[in-house]
Amino acid sequence: MKKNRSEKIRVLIVDDSLLFQELLTIGLGTDRTIEVVARAVDPFEARDKLIEYRPDVMLCDVNMPKMNGIEFIRRLLPQYPIPVIVVTTVSAAVIDALNAGAVDFATKPDLRSSTSLEEFIKDIVKKVKIAAHSQVNIRKEVPGRLRQGVEKIKRNGLIAIGASTGGTEALFSIIKSLPKMMPGIVVVQHIPPVFSGMLAKRLNEETVHEVKEAEHGDYVETGQILIAPGGKHMKIKKTGDRYRVLLFEGEKVNGHLPSIDVLFESVAEQAGKDAIGVILTGMGYDGAKGLLTIRRRGGRTIGQDEATSVVYGMPKIAYNIGAVEKQAPLGQIPRVLLDYIQEK
Repeated sequence: MKKNRSEKIRVLIVDDSLLFQELLTIGLGTDRTIEVVARAVDPFEARDKLIEYRPDVMLCDVNMPKMNGIEFIRRLLPQYPIPVIVVTTVSAAVIDALNAGAVDFATKPDLRSSTSLEEFIKDIVKKVKIAAHSQVNIRKEVPGRLRQGVEKIKRNGLIAIGASTGGTEALFSIIKSLPKMMPGIVVVQHIPPVFSGMLAKRLNEETVHEVKEAEHGDYVETGQILIAPGGKHMKIKKTGDRYRVLLFEGEKVNGHLPSIDVLFESVAEQAGKDAIGVILTGMGYDGAKGLLTIRRRGGRTIGQDEATSVVYGMPKIAYNIGAVEKQAPLGQIPRVLLDYIQEK
């Protein structure tokens, strides 16, 4: 059940550092819509607090006594589907935490820096509010890779995907299901620097596709997937019958760097009717206008449906403005993509 927006968001903090528990409690308490209702030092204490206090959101560290946070999330969510935000200093564990079912993550600040702590509190308050109104989709077995091949790949075909909160697992579900021979795919996932590279590495290792973090000047090749690096916008430019990636630093667009709209607008301009745009789960409106431009230029467009979105924000706005040609559950998006490609 989605939370009534007039109620306070009830938070459980799980961290073996009492100092960090206190800092989180004070920081979250600066927002009148959030209330820390309980704290725990390990997963076993957290399990009891979950039952007793029934919080709306859980903040959970990774390195804890008795059981690490990732294993705790993996075991917890099937019995208690609560939105979890992982708060950690272990960068390498973030993708594993999202894979286990966490809806988002935050990296612990340098406690010696007041600026770092202040930015962290602003970020965690924002993420708690998003998580409170998200839905937890218990991860089921990812569908097997579609056996249907694509008979002929047009060299100028291009697929562009945009995602935010909940997007790392949505991307994994889609890419895992697609046959290897697909038009080149370019992706913007709202994610900070470093983590975009980790995401690309995971997708490369766990799917049949060649997945890499994009570099300036890369060509978009058939059967390859390029992930926009965190902290840089990504555009594509047509050169002959091929597309090249252009990366650049700049101001945030729609609150994000990289921005989905920046990618989608360039895809619409450069690929036109040969483009397919896909908008996945996420908060806000980034990508909606760009997806509409793709559709107006003759491209095909797909939006994830509400039932399978962790946060039905970006896909909803895109649908409402007429940008989405076909709305589909996450598990059906690979099939829709193949159908569109076969029509070309």
